Amino acid sequence: MSSPNETPVQAAGCVLWRRSPVDGQLEVCLVHRPKYDDWSHPKGKLKRGEDPLTGALREVVEETGYRAAPGTGLPTLEYEANGRPKQVRYWAAEAVSGAFAPNDEVDRLLWLPPAPAKARLTQPRDRYLVDVLLAVLHRT
Repeated sequence: MSSPNETPVQAAGCVLWRRSPVDGQLEVCLVHRPKYDDWSHPKGKLKRGEDPLTGALREVVEETGYRAAPGTGLPTLEYEANGRPKQVRYWAAEAVSGAFAPNDEVDRLLWLPPAPAKARLTQPRDRYLVDVLLAVLHRT
């Protein structure tokens, strides 16, 4: 277990979305990380001194190949990873350009409507972010 005063690992990511090129419906981007064999939102550790939003957008490009227009901040998730506390800041972000190519961290990418995306996500905490994204987009 981690000690209560241990500094959390700082990370950031995006709930990346787009309108389907086929029917215009909302789609959410999920990435598959073979190291963990999980489906999640694109995210990663911040570099020393890096602004969280800058880091989130960098991770999106690195993991998905897409450039994104950041939107509303989403809840920060806190959990334990590899025995250490981790804090991940998230933003809603619309994919604006790019294309996926498999890389060292991510071997697959899916664009799914919200309900199938929630079903595919490995962690329940990540499913919650899809609900928040839908609420944010519904307001705008």
